[in-house]
Amino acid sequence: MLDLHYWPTPNGKKVTILLEECGLPYKLVPCNIGRGDQFQDSFLKICPNNRMPALVDHDPLGGGAPLSIFESGAIMMYIAEKAGKFYPQDVRGRYDVNQWILWQMANQGPKSGECGHFRRLGADQGDQTYAIRRFSDEVNRMFGVLNNQLYSCRYLIGDTYTIADMICYPWAVLWKAQGQDIEEFKYVKRWLDELSARPAVQKGMAARSEWAEDMTKLPKEEQDRRRKLLYNQRARPVPA
Repeated sequence: MLDLHYWPTPNGKKVTILLEECGLPYKLVPCNIGRGDQFQDSFLKICPNNRMPALVDHDPLGGGAPLSIFESGAIMMYIAEKAGKFYPQDVRGRYDVNQWILWQMANQGPKSGECGHFRRLGADQGDQTYAIRRFSDEVNRMFGVLNNQLYSCRYLIGDTYTIADMICYPWAVLWKAQGQDIEEFKYVKRWLDELSARPAVQKGMAARSEWAEDMTKLPKEEQDRRRKLLYNQRARPVPA
């Protein structure tokens, strides 16, 4: 059985899409990142970076004790390898996929996340004009990268649907919240429409959507507590 420590955000949905596409049995273990579950000692044992998702495979490849993996890209590589699906076995194909996984984790995900962060900040946090413009433009550049790739390819590595597509989709589908006009990127739009019609993508995106919270509807004291917990994090000290 695969345990996925999860919250319904784009980074979590990348993995649930893949699990649904592979048809593997899995259990979702809630990791409420707004409440701060990711800082609990039990979670840090499987994810030292205090970020979800994290995977625990109780029947791992090669056998032995349960295997824990953190970082969504590594998790997806492992699941796809275990299932023998959506991850080419030849060197050229595999590294074609790998480079898009790394691109997503180093570029699309972080820049989109920063874009959303600054767009959500209230006026009480000061003038965010420059930050919003900076990250909205960078997200625009990311959409351009995807658009140019998809101009000549049906999927990100050609005619084959892979984990490269799955890892990019949950962030790309949020174009409106990131201040983008999808009509500017017609090849991305075509790709999003095709992926959005896949039943496994629909199931993966909907996984435990009822867990999602609207922070603006929480009591002000809880909103303040969460901002203090989540924003401007610094290094955790080594245990005494």
